[in-house]
Amino acid sequence: MEKTLDVIVDSGQDDVRLDVFLSRSLGVTRALAARSAEEGRALVDGRARKPSFRLKTGMRVEAEITGEKEAGVRPEAVDIPLSILYEDRDIVVVDKPAGLVVHPGAGENRVTLVHALLHQYPEIAGVGSPERPGIVHRLDKLTSGVMVVARSSRAYDALVAAFKEHRHTRVYRAICYGSMDEQSGRIETFMDRHPKDRKKMSSKVAQGRQAVTDWRVIRRWEQFSFLELTLQTGRTHQIRVHLADMGHPVAGDPEYGGKRRANTIADPVVRSRVRRLGRQMLHAWKLGITHPETGQWMEFTSEMPEDMKALVALLDERQAC
Repeated sequence: MEKTLDVIVDSGQDDVRLDVFLSRSLGVTRALAARSAEEGRALVDGRARKPSFRLKTGMRVEAEITGEKEAGVRPEAVDIPLSILYEDRDIVVVDKPAGLVVHPGAGENRVTLVHALLHQYPEIAGVGSPERPGIVHRLDKLTSGVMVVARSSRAYDALVAAFKEHRHTRVYRAICYGSMDEQSGRIETFMDRHPKDRKKMSSKVAQGRQAVTDWRVIRRWEQFSFLELTLQTGRTHQIRVHLADMGHPVAGDPEYGGKRRANTIADPVVRSRVRRLGRQMLHAWKLGITHPETGQWMEFTSEMPEDMKALVALLDERQAC
């Protein structure tokens, strides 16, 4: 389930707590509203505020709340194989495959990363949210790569705070349409819900939350580029939106133009391959965090998946510049 809000506080709601306001406005539990505020997913006049913040008439409240399930229903352990990059008593670092949903939601309640984690690490059932235990950040269903999960409540609290304050490093690799003119650059925009399709995001907005992505070219071809992208902020679909809105959608992206763009590929062999991709060519390659207990800086990398390797090899063969 995903619910969004973008409203101006009226006089009848003056001095109401933020979590109470969110709960009433969106029809969710107060606990879920409070957690969303704690995780920085509720903004008042563009700033993250605590659940206890008192609203005033005329303030703008924006929120994005996801992950609530029916009351009393919690995910159960399911034996699903996982690729583990690292584990200790506080954290586990997972190499998530494309196609695996991170946590239960509308239409995705049985085969998720959370169900698999509960089977292998049953202690996380009491860590963080009951609906998405241990989860401190997410990857889209069709994006592969590195994720960290908390195994203890102390680690969970520390990691949530670190991600909220951007005290981490997330580096992605993507194959996008178009041969980039520059070697590197920065995309810095506002980001908000798409004005016509509320399930999507857009950076072509006058206001919203700041979104910053740094990029550099690894390789160029006639009609594609292989990029390394570093997130300076962590907005929903940030890389996919930024590249699409600058005219370079991620190859295979089913929501942001990467699928339709396949019709423009001149080479029939490449065109056929791209049409059969089935997901966006986006991979969370590197994650850097400060260990929540030891304070040690740690970095984890995930090998590029086979579908991306195969497309790179094909482009090297067919579209070398």
